[in-house]
Amino acid sequence: METMGRHVIAELWGCDFEKLNSMELIEQTFVDAALKSGAEVREVAFHKFAPQGVSGVVIISESHLTIHSFPEHGYASIDVYTCGDLDPNVAADHIAESLGAETRETVEVPRGMGPVKVPQSTVHAG
Repeated sequence: METMGRHVIAELWGCDFEKLNSMELIEQTFVDAALKSGAEVREVAFHKFAPQGVSGVVIISESHLTIHSFPEHGYASIDVYTCGDLDPNVAADHIAESLGAETRETVEVPRGMGPVKVPQSTVHAG
């Protein structure tokens, strides 16, 4: 059965503090990730917290990419949800590499197929 979309949820650990704390770098990384996956960027909104951390979203025609970073823990949670033929892993991989993630746990959930069955996560060491 075809899905309406694919949703990648990733836990990024061991990321660089300065990268996780730079709103400008994260924003550019997310826009680049969306474009690299073939998505059409519609809107971009990011917020820098004090004393550290960034949250943001890139709205794409095919859905969205989001982040919340915890620089003090070297951690970021990201979501990449795409509809149609786009592979959300292309964007998620770009983000993880750009933020210097040493470890990444990823779960991909098919969307629009009825009750959600969450598969086991996969762990990637940087």
